[in-house]
Amino acid sequence: MTSTGTVRGRTEDGLAVFRGIPFAQPPVGEARFAAPRPAVPWDGVRETVAFGPEPPQTPLGPGIPVTPGDSPDWLTVNVWTPAPDRSARRPVLVYVYGGGYASGSAAEYNGRRLAREGDLVLVTFNYRVGVEGFAQIEGAPANRGLLDQLAALRWVQENITAFGGAPGRVTVFGESAGGGSIAALLAMPGAKGLFQQACAQSVPGTFFSGELAADIAATLARPLGLRASAAELSAVEPHKLAEAAAALMRSMTGHLDRWGVVARTVTPFSPVVDGEILPQAPWQALASGAAREVPLIVGHNRDEFQLFHVVRGQVGTITAEQAGTALRSFGPGPDPEAAYRAAFPDASDEQLYVLVQSDWTFRMPTLRLAEAQIAGGGRAHVYELTWPAPANNGVLGACHALDVPLTFGEYDGIAQLLGLAPTPETEAVSERFRTAWAAFATDGSPGWPAYDPERRLVQVMDTEPAVTAYPEETSRRLWQHHTFDTLPLLGAGG
Repeated sequence: MTSTGTVRGRTEDGLAVFRGIPFAQPPVGEARFAAPRPAVPWDGVRETVAFGPEPPQTPLGPGIPVTPGDSPDWLTVNVWTPAPDRSARRPVLVYVYGGGYASGSAAEYNGRRLAREGDLVLVTFNYRVGVEGFAQIEGAPANRGLLDQLAALRWVQENITAFGGAPGRVTVFGESAGGGSIAALLAMPGAKGLFQQACAQSVPGTFFSGELAADIAATLARPLGLRASAAELSAVEPHKLAEAAAALMRSMTGHLDRWGVVARTVTPFSPVVDGEILPQAPWQALASGAAREVPLIVGHNRDEFQLFHVVRGQVGTITAEQAGTALRSFGPGPDPEAAYRAAFPDASDEQLYVLVQSDWTFRMPTLRLAEAQIAGGGRAHVYELTWPAPANNGVLGACHALDVPLTFGEYDGIAQLLGLAPTPETEAVSERFRTAWAAFATDGSPGWPAYDPERRLVQVMDTEPAVTAYPEETSRRLWQHHTFDTLPLLGAGG
């Protein structure tokens, strides 16, 4: 029994599994672009055996079509539990998916191994992405995707006891845009008390000012002959807005004069520091003690940007000019190209091209989140994944997203692109993730020391795991005086 009605799932792999439980009303009609509204109660027993439909998707790569969804019932939650026994009070892990704040769906993730092997309750849910969730539009609240996440976490607090979980032992975790969402939740007053621990994997460094986000939204709406307002955009089908966003992605570099480095990224969406829902960028909020009571795991993969480099077909093509542009665009300090070339004298242009984008996009924002948490009086445990993906003789390295299938111990979906299979080596690395995350959810420690500014000890995730000083010390030193903060609009919109 949930707060809105009775649900019936089914037994799978020794677990009770419930899929597609509404946690909010479909965001259509008057609810389009509004904050999530409580789900409507139902009579009788609701069958919850299938995932809810995915929210409207904006593809992050070229050639992927935007297709209309079958149903607007996007805002649903899924639960895997060893036993739906109210007296069990097991720890709860709640996953927030990534996808550049433009795509993603809870249906891509299977929580069975984490729930069964960790003896815990695993929860996933959908939230609005792309224009629906993150475009800054007139007449609508900012960060609707984050507000969906708050609504899902409130559902967990109200209902997880019925599924055998403990509402006072909730750990949120997420990767990429999901990791950025975790960072945002840590900084949001509205999230206080909704979880007790957090794990942020591969945190992106992009958080937009209201002015920047509004200019991006206006630019997206202009080819449709519309203003970026809830009143006008509500008349457009969601998949049409996703198509407009995809078209904007293809022309991002045409807006360098106003959007700066954001115009060189793969997505025009990010959380907005609006001063209300998200008062500060996470690094500033955590450093001021906003989440000092929340133990934190943060970590990144060694070769984050290599995934995008390979998928774009750029391997072996990077020139000195392209490397220089990347170094000057993404690197810190007054002369980042010279600094990187001096710090990594043996690196090729292609290696520098990947390295600086790995640092700017994920590695350094992640590390600095841990440092901010410690500065604010909190505790953080840091890891780095160094085990390379097996695909194509290891060309991907320890790339972005590799940690996701390893954390879940599931080897379909993106795991196939990465060459993952249930081999002894893959299983060994995966077990380290699963064991650490389950231990953290259960007793607050992942099994390695907390990070501190002097020793800087981190857990290296590999076939031969080790606790050692932070391996990317050269990059850390290059970035130590850089401030990750809200990204501004550089000039007047046109």
